[in-house]
Amino acid sequence: MTSSLLWPLLAVSLTATGAPMPDAFSPAPCETGIFRHDQKDFVAITHGGRGYSYTFSDGTVGNTQDAGALLACGKDAVLVGGKGRWPKVALAESNTRFESNGIMLAGRLLEAPGAGKDTPLVVYAHGSEGSGWIDRARDPYQMVGRGVSVFVYDKRGTGQSEGEYTQNFPRLADDLVAASREAKRLAQGRYGRFGLIGVSQGGWIVPLAQARAKADFIGIGYGLAVDITEQDAAQVARELQDKGYGGDVIAKARSVTDITARLVKSGYKDGLDALSEVQQRFGKEPWFVLIKGGYTGVLLSMPVEELRKNGVPRFDKLGVDWSQDPVQVLRQVAVPQLWALAEEDRQAPPAVTVERLMALRSQGQAISVYLFPQADHGMRSYAQASDGTRKVTIITPGFYDLMADWAKGGVDGKYGQAYRK
Repeated sequence: MTSSLLWPLLAVSLTATGAPMPDAFSPAPCETGIFRHDQKDFVAITHGGRGYSYTFSDGTVGNTQDAGALLACGKDAVLVGGKGRWPKVALAESNTRFESNGIMLAGRLLEAPGAGKDTPLVVYAHGSEGSGWIDRARDPYQMVGRGVSVFVYDKRGTGQSEGEYTQNFPRLADDLVAASREAKRLAQGRYGRFGLIGVSQGGWIVPLAQARAKADFIGIGYGLAVDITEQDAAQVARELQDKGYGGDVIAKARSVTDITARLVKSGYKDGLDALSEVQQRFGKEPWFVLIKGGYTGVLLSMPVEELRKNGVPRFDKLGVDWSQDPVQVLRQVAVPQLWALAEEDRQAPPAVTVERLMALRSQGQAISVYLFPQADHGMRSYAQASDGTRKVTIITPGFYDLMADWAKGGVDGKYGQAYRK
Protein backbone atom coordinates (compact mmCIF):
# COMPACT_ATOMS: atom_id res chain seq x y z
CA MET A 1 0.00 0.00 0.00
CA THR A 2 1.12 3.62 -0.54
CA SER A 3 -0.19 6.02 2.03
CA SER A 4 -1.55 9.28 0.64
CA LEU A 5 -0.65 10.84 3.99
CA LEU A 6 2.92 9.62 4.31
CA TRP A 7 4.43 10.53 1.00
CA PRO A 8 3.95 14.33 1.18
CA LEU A 9 5.45 14.30 4.66
CA LEU A 10 8.34 12.03 3.82
CA ALA A 11 9.36 14.09 0.83
CA VAL A 12 10.45 16.88 3.17
CA SER A 13 13.49 16.53 5.40
CA LEU A 14 13.38 17.65 8.97
CA THR A 15 16.26 20.05 8.45
CA ALA A 16 14.62 21.64 5.43
CA THR A 17 11.19 22.41 6.83
CA GLY A 18 12.12 25.09 9.31
CA ALA A 19 8.77 24.40 10.93
CA PRO A 20 8.53 24.88 14.69
CA MET A 21 8.13 21.71 16.70
CA PRO A 22 4.64 21.07 18.02
CA ASP A 23 4.22 22.16 21.61
CA ALA A 24 3.52 18.59 22.73
CA PHE A 25 6.77 17.22 21.26
CA SER A 26 9.87 17.03 23.45
CA PRO A 27 13.11 15.74 21.85
CA ALA A 28 14.51 12.71 23.67
CA PRO A 29 16.68 9.63 23.01
CA CYS A 30 15.12 7.07 20.65
CA GLU A 31 13.22 4.06 21.95
CA THR A 32 12.32 0.88 20.10
CA GLY A 33 8.64 0.33 19.43
CA ILE A 34 5.70 1.36 17.28
CA PHE A 35 4.59 4.97 16.80
CA ARG A 36 1.20 5.40 15.19
CA HIS A 37 -0.43 8.20 13.21
CA ASP A 38 -3.79 6.53 12.67
CA GLN A 39 -5.31 3.09 12.26
CA LYS A 40 -3.34 2.47 9.06
CA ASP A 41 -0.11 4.46 9.21
CA PHE A 42 2.65 3.81 11.72
CA VAL A 43 6.42 3.63 11.99
CA ALA A 44 8.56 1.05 13.83
CA ILE A 45 11.83 2.06 15.48
CA THR A 46 14.52 -0.60 16.00
CA HIS A 47 18.21 -0.64 16.88
CA GLY A 48 20.39 -0.20 13.80
CA GLY A 49 24.06 -0.75 13.17
CA ARG A 50 24.38 2.92 13.93
CA GLY A 51 21.69 5.04 15.49
CA TYR A 52 18.15 3.68 15.15
CA SER A 53 16.48 2.27 12.07
CA TYR A 54 12.93 3.17 11.12
CA THR A 55 10.44 1.38 8.91
CA PHE A 56 7.14 3.01 7.99
CA SER A 57 4.11 0.85 7.38
CA ASP A 58 4.31 1.67 3.64
CA GLY A 59 7.85 0.23 3.50
CA THR A 60 9.86 3.45 3.66
CA VAL A 61 13.10 2.81 5.54
CA GLY A 62 15.96 4.85 6.94
CA ASN A 63 18.16 5.60 9.92
CA THR A 64 17.95 8.41 12.44
CA GLN A 65 21.57 9.31 11.69
CA ASP A 66 21.00 9.69 7.96
CA ALA A 67 21.32 13.17 6.50
CA GLY A 68 17.78 14.42 6.14
CA ALA A 69 16.30 11.68 8.33
CA LEU A 70 12.54 11.57 8.01
CA LEU A 71 11.81 11.58 11.71
CA ALA A 72 13.19 12.71 15.06
CA CYS A 73 12.78 10.90 18.36
CA GLY A 74 11.04 12.40 21.36
CA LYS A 75 9.53 11.49 24.67
CA ASP A 76 6.84 8.87 23.98
CA ALA A 77 6.53 10.08 20.37
CA VAL A 78 8.36 10.74 17.10
CA LEU A 79 8.19 13.80 14.91
CA VAL A 80 7.57 12.97 11.25
CA GLY A 81 8.40 15.45 8.52
CA GLY A 82 9.12 18.13 11.08
CA LYS A 83 5.47 18.61 11.96
CA GLY A 84 3.61 15.34 12.55
CA ARG A 85 3.71 14.02 16.13
CA TRP A 86 3.06 10.28 16.20
CA PRO A 87 2.62 8.89 19.75
CA LYS A 88 4.13 5.63 20.94
CA VAL A 89 1.82 2.61 21.11
CA ALA A 90 1.63 0.97 24.54
CA LEU A 91 2.59 -2.55 23.49
CA ALA A 92 2.55 -5.37 26.02
CA GLU A 93 6.10 -6.74 26.08
CA SER A 94 7.00 -9.88 28.02
CA ASN A 95 10.70 -10.71 28.19
CA THR A 96 11.69 -14.28 28.96
CA ARG A 97 14.42 -16.87 28.89
CA PHE A 98 13.70 -20.46 27.89
CA GLU A 99 15.68 -23.65 27.44
CA SER A 100 16.39 -25.62 24.30
CA ASN A 101 18.62 -28.68 24.57
CA GLY A 102 20.49 -27.24 27.53
CA ILE A 103 20.94 -23.76 26.04
CA MET A 104 19.15 -20.71 27.45
CA LEU A 105 17.64 -18.50 24.77
CA ALA A 106 16.26 -14.97 25.16
CA GLY A 107 12.82 -14.16 23.82
CA ARG A 108 10.12 -11.49 23.87
CA LEU A 109 6.37 -11.62 23.35
CA LEU A 110 4.96 -8.50 21.65
CA GLU A 111 1.21 -7.86 21.84
CA ALA A 112 -0.76 -4.89 20.60
CA PRO A 113 -3.39 -3.31 22.88
CA GLY A 114 -6.54 -5.40 23.00
CA ALA A 115 -4.94 -8.73 22.10
CA GLY A 116 -7.37 -11.54 22.93
CA LYS A 117 -8.56 -15.02 22.10
CA ASP A 118 -9.05 -14.17 18.41
CA THR A 119 -5.63 -12.56 17.90
CA PRO A 120 -3.22 -14.59 15.76
CA LEU A 121 0.16 -15.42 17.28
CA VAL A 122 3.30 -16.12 15.25
CA VAL A 123 6.87 -17.08 16.09
CA TYR A 124 9.63 -15.96 13.75
CA ALA A 125 12.58 -18.01 12.52
CA HIS A 126 15.04 -15.48 11.24
CA GLY A 127 17.78 -15.71 8.64
CA SER A 128 21.47 -16.54 8.67
CA GLU A 129 22.62 -13.22 10.13
CA GLY A 130 24.81 -13.38 13.22
CA SER A 131 22.94 -10.68 15.16
CA GLY A 132 19.96 -11.11 17.48
CA TRP A 133 16.45 -10.04 16.55
CA ILE A 134 15.16 -8.66 19.84
CA ASP A 135 14.89 -4.86 19.43
CA ARG A 136 16.63 -5.11 16.03
CA ALA A 137 14.32 -6.80 13.53
CA ARG A 138 11.70 -4.76 11.70
CA ASP A 139 9.43 -7.69 10.73
CA PRO A 140 7.97 -8.44 14.20
CA TYR A 141 6.98 -4.80 14.74
CA GLN A 142 5.42 -4.56 11.29
CA MET A 143 3.26 -7.58 12.13
CA VAL A 144 2.27 -6.28 15.57
CA GLY A 145 1.34 -2.95 13.98
CA ARG A 146 -1.07 -4.90 11.79
CA GLY A 147 -2.75 -6.70 14.69
CA VAL A 148 -0.70 -9.90 14.96
CA SER A 149 1.00 -10.93 18.22
CA VAL A 150 4.62 -11.97 17.74
CA PHE A 151 7.15 -13.96 19.73
CA VAL A 152 10.67 -13.07 18.69
CA TYR A 153 13.88 -14.56 20.05
CA ASP A 154 17.62 -14.30 19.58
CA LYS A 155 18.76 -17.57 18.03
CA ARG A 156 21.58 -19.44 19.70
CA GLY A 157 24.92 -17.66 19.64
CA THR A 158 23.38 -14.25 18.85
CA GLY A 159 22.18 -11.28 20.88
CA GLN A 160 21.21 -12.18 24.44
CA SER A 161 21.05 -15.95 23.85
CA GLU A 162 23.59 -18.51 24.94
CA GLY A 163 25.29 -21.16 22.83
CA GLU A 164 27.32 -21.11 19.65
CA TYR A 165 26.08 -19.72 16.36
CA THR A 166 25.16 -22.54 14.00
CA GLN A 167 23.61 -23.23 10.64
CA ASN A 168 22.50 -26.72 11.61
CA PHE A 169 18.86 -26.65 10.56
CA PRO A 170 17.59 -29.54 12.73
CA ARG A 171 19.17 -27.93 15.80
CA LEU A 172 17.65 -24.54 14.91
CA ALA A 173 14.30 -26.24 14.38
CA ASP A 174 14.53 -27.67 17.92
CA ASP A 175 15.03 -24.10 19.17
CA LEU A 176 12.00 -22.92 17.18
CA VAL A 177 9.87 -25.65 18.76
CA ALA A 178 11.04 -24.58 22.23
CA ALA A 179 10.28 -20.95 21.36
CA SER A 180 6.78 -21.96 20.25
CA ARG A 181 6.07 -23.62 23.60
CA GLU A 182 7.25 -20.51 25.42
CA ALA A 183 5.20 -18.20 23.19
CA LYS A 184 2.02 -20.16 23.87
CA ARG A 185 2.73 -20.20 27.60
CA LEU A 186 3.18 -16.43 27.77
CA ALA A 187 0.18 -15.65 25.56
CA GLN A 188 -2.16 -18.22 27.10
CA GLY A 189 -5.79 -17.12 26.74
CA ARG A 190 -4.86 -14.21 24.44
CA TYR A 191 -4.38 -15.83 21.05
CA GLY A 192 -6.30 -17.84 18.49
CA ARG A 193 -4.51 -19.09 15.35
CA PHE A 194 -0.88 -20.02 15.90
CA GLY A 195 1.74 -20.12 13.18
CA LEU A 196 5.40 -20.01 12.25
CA ILE A 197 6.99 -17.50 9.90
CA GLY A 198 10.46 -17.99 8.47
CA VAL A 199 12.43 -15.53 6.36
CA SER A 200 15.46 -16.37 4.22
CA GLN A 201 17.25 -19.26 6.00
CA GLY A 202 14.22 -19.53 8.27
CA GLY A 203 12.36 -20.93 5.26
CA TRP A 204 14.33 -24.15 5.68
CA ILE A 205 13.81 -24.27 9.44
CA VAL A 206 10.06 -23.60 9.76
CA PRO A 207 8.90 -26.73 7.84
CA LEU A 208 11.17 -28.87 10.02
CA ALA A 209 9.51 -27.49 13.17
CA GLN A 210 5.88 -27.14 12.07
CA ALA A 211 4.44 -30.46 13.26
CA ARG A 212 6.21 -30.49 16.63
CA ALA A 213 5.33 -26.84 17.23
CA LYS A 214 1.67 -27.65 16.41
CA ALA A 215 1.45 -24.67 14.07
CA ASP A 216 -1.87 -24.09 12.29
CA PHE A 217 -0.10 -22.50 9.30
CA ILE A 218 3.33 -21.46 8.09
CA GLY A 219 4.55 -18.47 6.11
CA ILE A 220 7.84 -18.23 4.24
CA GLY A 221 9.40 -14.98 3.07
CA TYR A 222 12.09 -15.08 0.34
CA GLY A 223 13.01 -18.67 1.25
CA LEU A 224 13.87 -21.69 -0.88
CA ALA A 225 12.66 -25.20 -1.67
CA VAL A 226 16.15 -26.17 -2.84
CA ASP A 227 19.07 -27.36 -0.71
CA ILE A 228 22.17 -25.32 0.11
CA THR A 229 24.24 -26.67 -2.76
CA GLU A 230 21.44 -25.96 -5.23
CA GLN A 231 21.15 -22.43 -3.88
CA ASP A 232 24.88 -21.92 -4.33
CA ALA A 233 24.72 -23.12 -7.95
CA ALA A 234 21.72 -20.91 -8.74
CA GLN A 235 23.40 -17.92 -7.11
CA VAL A 236 26.58 -18.42 -9.18
CA ALA A 237 24.54 -18.71 -12.40
CA ARG A 238 22.63 -15.53 -11.56
CA GLU A 239 25.86 -13.64 -10.77
CA LEU A 240 27.31 -14.47 -14.18
CA GLN A 241 24.03 -13.79 -15.96
CA ASP A 242 23.91 -10.34 -14.38
CA LYS A 243 27.44 -9.71 -15.65
CA GLY A 244 26.31 -10.45 -19.20
CA TYR A 245 27.68 -13.98 -19.63
CA GLY A 246 25.79 -16.47 -21.75
CA GLY A 247 24.95 -20.14 -21.59
CA ASP A 248 28.42 -21.41 -22.50
CA VAL A 249 30.06 -19.76 -19.48
CA ILE A 250 27.17 -20.63 -17.19
CA ALA A 251 27.52 -24.29 -18.22
CA LYS A 252 31.22 -24.17 -17.31
CA ALA A 253 30.33 -22.58 -13.97
CA ARG A 254 27.77 -25.33 -13.36
CA SER A 255 30.49 -27.94 -13.77
CA VAL A 256 32.42 -26.05 -11.08
CA THR A 257 29.52 -25.87 -8.63
CA ASP A 258 28.85 -29.58 -9.18
CA ILE A 259 32.37 -30.21 -7.90
CA THR A 260 32.11 -27.89 -4.91
CA ALA A 261 28.79 -29.54 -3.99
CA ARG A 262 30.49 -32.95 -3.97
CA LEU A 263 33.26 -31.47 -1.88
CA VAL A 264 31.15 -30.03 0.92
CA LYS A 265 28.77 -32.98 1.06
CA SER A 266 31.68 -35.40 1.46
CA GLY A 267 33.42 -33.49 4.24
CA TYR A 268 36.13 -32.25 1.84
CA LYS A 269 37.12 -35.79 0.82
CA ASP A 270 35.52 -36.24 -2.64
CA GLY A 271 36.28 -33.60 -5.26
CA LEU A 272 39.59 -32.06 -4.25
CA ASP A 273 41.47 -33.31 -7.32
CA ALA A 274 38.61 -32.22 -9.58
CA LEU A 275 38.63 -28.78 -7.93
CA SER A 276 42.35 -28.45 -8.58
CA GLU A 277 41.72 -29.33 -12.22
CA VAL A 278 39.06 -26.65 -12.76
CA GLN A 279 41.20 -24.06 -10.96
CA GLN A 280 43.95 -24.73 -13.50
CA ARG A 281 41.58 -25.03 -16.46
CA PHE A 282 39.44 -21.94 -15.88
CA GLY A 283 41.55 -19.89 -13.47
CA LYS A 284 42.65 -17.33 -16.06
CA GLU A 285 39.22 -16.82 -17.61
CA PRO A 286 37.65 -13.48 -16.55
CA TRP A 287 34.38 -14.99 -15.31
CA PHE A 288 36.12 -17.35 -12.89
CA VAL A 289 37.17 -14.64 -10.42
CA LEU A 290 33.62 -13.20 -10.39
CA ILE A 291 32.14 -16.33 -8.79
CA LYS A 292 30.91 -15.89 -5.22
CA GLY A 293 27.79 -17.97 -4.58
CA GLY A 294 27.13 -19.14 -1.05
CA TYR A 295 30.49 -20.87 -0.61
CA THR A 296 31.95 -21.77 -4.04
CA GLY A 297 33.85 -18.49 -4.42
CA VAL A 298 35.63 -19.06 -1.12
CA LEU A 299 36.62 -22.61 -2.08
CA LEU A 300 37.90 -21.51 -5.49
CA SER A 301 40.13 -18.87 -3.92
CA MET A 302 42.00 -21.41 -1.79
CA PRO A 303 44.80 -23.83 -2.72
CA VAL A 304 43.55 -27.41 -2.77
CA GLU A 305 46.26 -28.50 -0.34
CA GLU A 306 44.99 -26.03 2.23
CA LEU A 307 41.47 -27.42 1.81
CA ARG A 308 42.82 -30.94 2.11
CA LYS A 309 44.47 -30.03 5.39
CA ASN A 310 42.09 -27.48 6.93
CA GLY A 311 38.79 -27.72 5.02
CA VAL A 312 36.71 -29.49 7.65
CA PRO A 313 37.88 -27.56 10.75
CA ARG A 314 37.74 -24.25 8.91
CA PHE A 315 34.37 -24.54 7.19
CA ASP A 316 32.33 -27.08 9.14
CA LYS A 317 32.27 -25.19 12.44
CA LEU A 318 28.72 -24.15 11.58
CA GLY A 319 27.46 -27.74 11.81
CA VAL A 320 25.68 -27.69 8.44
CA ASP A 321 23.63 -30.83 7.84
CA TRP A 322 24.18 -31.33 4.11
CA SER A 323 21.73 -34.25 3.99
CA GLN A 324 18.65 -32.06 4.36
CA ASP A 325 16.18 -32.41 1.44
CA PRO A 326 13.70 -29.52 1.63
CA VAL A 327 11.20 -31.09 -0.77
CA GLN A 328 10.95 -34.24 1.34
CA VAL A 329 10.45 -32.05 4.41
CA LEU A 330 7.72 -29.99 2.71
CA ARG A 331 5.86 -33.18 1.75
CA GLN A 332 5.36 -33.80 5.48
CA VAL A 333 3.78 -30.37 6.12
CA ALA A 334 0.04 -30.90 6.52
CA VAL A 335 -1.04 -27.29 7.15
CA PRO A 336 -1.52 -24.36 4.72
CA GLN A 337 1.68 -22.73 3.48
CA LEU A 338 2.25 -19.22 2.13
CA TRP A 339 5.40 -18.48 0.12
CA ALA A 340 6.18 -14.81 -0.62
CA LEU A 341 9.13 -14.68 -3.02
CA ALA A 342 11.24 -11.87 -4.46
CA GLU A 343 11.25 -12.28 -8.24
CA GLU A 344 14.68 -10.64 -8.73
CA ASP A 345 16.32 -12.29 -5.72
CA ARG A 346 20.06 -12.56 -6.38
CA GLN A 347 20.81 -14.43 -3.17
CA ALA A 348 17.93 -16.91 -3.37
CA PRO A 349 16.85 -17.13 -7.03
CA PRO A 350 13.24 -18.38 -6.91
CA ALA A 351 12.68 -20.12 -10.27
CA VAL A 352 13.32 -23.73 -9.17
CA THR A 353 11.55 -23.12 -5.85
CA VAL A 354 8.42 -21.99 -7.71
CA GLU A 355 8.52 -25.09 -9.94
CA ARG A 356 8.82 -27.39 -6.95
CA LEU A 357 6.07 -25.64 -5.01
CA MET A 358 3.74 -25.91 -8.02
CA ALA A 359 4.52 -29.63 -8.25
CA LEU A 360 3.81 -30.13 -4.55
CA ARG A 361 0.55 -28.22 -4.88
CA SER A 362 -0.49 -30.44 -7.79
CA GLN A 363 0.03 -33.40 -5.44
CA GLY A 364 -2.43 -31.98 -2.91
CA GLN A 365 -0.34 -29.67 -0.72
CA ALA A 366 -2.12 -26.47 0.41
CA ILE A 367 0.42 -23.97 -0.93
CA SER A 368 -0.12 -20.33 -1.90
CA VAL A 369 2.68 -18.56 -3.77
CA TYR A 370 3.06 -14.81 -4.35
CA LEU A 371 5.87 -13.33 -6.42
CA PHE A 372 6.91 -9.70 -5.92
CA PRO A 373 8.47 -8.18 -9.05
CA GLN A 374 11.36 -5.71 -8.82
CA ALA A 375 12.26 -7.11 -5.39
CA ASP A 376 15.57 -8.53 -4.19
CA HIS A 377 16.42 -10.61 -1.12
CA GLY A 378 14.83 -9.25 2.04
CA MET A 379 11.88 -8.00 -0.06
CA ARG A 380 13.88 -4.88 -0.85
CA SER A 381 12.86 -2.85 -3.86
CA TYR A 382 15.82 -1.20 -5.52
CA ALA A 383 17.20 1.18 -8.12
CA GLN A 384 19.75 -0.53 -10.37
CA ALA A 385 22.74 1.32 -11.81
CA SER A 386 24.23 0.65 -15.24
CA ASP A 387 26.96 -1.50 -13.67
CA GLY A 388 24.34 -3.78 -12.11
CA THR A 389 24.71 -2.55 -8.53
CA ARG A 390 21.49 -2.04 -6.62
CA LYS A 391 20.52 0.58 -4.08
CA VAL A 392 17.67 -0.29 -1.72
CA THR A 393 14.79 2.15 -2.00
CA ILE A 394 11.98 0.64 0.08
CA ILE A 395 10.66 -2.62 1.56
CA THR A 396 8.42 -3.93 -1.19
CA PRO A 397 4.88 -2.55 -0.71
CA GLY A 398 2.32 -5.19 0.17
CA PHE A 399 4.72 -7.75 1.64
CA TYR A 400 3.90 -7.12 5.30
CA ASP A 401 0.18 -6.76 4.54
CA LEU A 402 0.25 -10.17 2.84
CA MET A 403 2.02 -11.87 5.75
CA ALA A 404 -0.31 -10.29 8.32
CA ASP A 405 -3.45 -11.23 6.39
CA TRP A 406 -2.17 -14.80 6.10
CA ALA A 407 -1.70 -14.95 9.87
CA LYS A 408 -5.24 -13.65 10.35
CA GLY A 409 -6.76 -16.46 8.34
CA GLY A 410 -6.59 -15.70 4.64
CA VAL A 411 -5.38 -13.40 1.91
CA ASP A 412 -7.71 -11.07 0.10
CA GLY A 413 -7.13 -8.29 -2.36
CA LYS A 414 -4.03 -6.77 -3.95
CA TYR A 415 -0.59 -6.72 -2.32
CA GLY A 416 1.55 -4.10 -4.01
CA GLN A 417 2.62 -5.37 -7.42
CA ALA A 418 2.65 -9.02 -6.33
CA TYR A 419 0.99 -11.66 -8.46
CA ARG A 420 -0.26 -15.05 -7.40
CA LYS A 421 1.00 -18.26 -8.99
